[in-house]
Amino acid sequence: MPAASSGDLPVLGIGQFFEDMPVGRKFRTIGRTVTEPDIVAFINCTGITEVLFTNLEFLKHESDIKGRLAPGALVYCFAEGLLVHATMQHTGYAFLGMELKIENPVFAGDTIHVEVEVTESRRSKSRPNRGIVTTLNRVVKQDGSVALTYTPTRMIKARSAG
Repeated sequence: MPAASSGDLPVLGIGQFFEDMPVGRKFRTIGRTVTEPDIVAFINCTGITEVLFTNLEFLKHESDIKGRLAPGALVYCFAEGLLVHATMQHTGYAFLGMELKIENPVFAGDTIHVEVEVTESRRSKSRPNRGIVTTLNRVVKQDGSVALTYTPTRMIKARSAG
């Protein structure tokens, strides 16, 4: 029997299609621990040099927040990274907007995961081979507390034109 060509093999890591995202669907990602090198690299890369993130003496003596704090933007970016492989590879077409709320701080050593619930799902009127999906994403820490919530709306690929 001849060896299967790569075109005959199923591809792992393809994201969710519109039809896979009905209202009410819930799932969660794997976890990811935020490290001090993650925080330092993010701050240096983005230029977010606020003393809350760069001055340990300020945190120790002047801030109400104690510990190596991660910027909320880093936590959001890590959440999106946790979601991209499972939900958006080859199927995510556009990020259309969101609301974001920081609920609790994340520190070096915290492990986060994302809990997702589809809150809106409809076929695109202008592009029937795509859907518009809104989710409620809760970034949850290892102790069960919610670090942040956000509600992205995305345009995603449909399997068919409906």
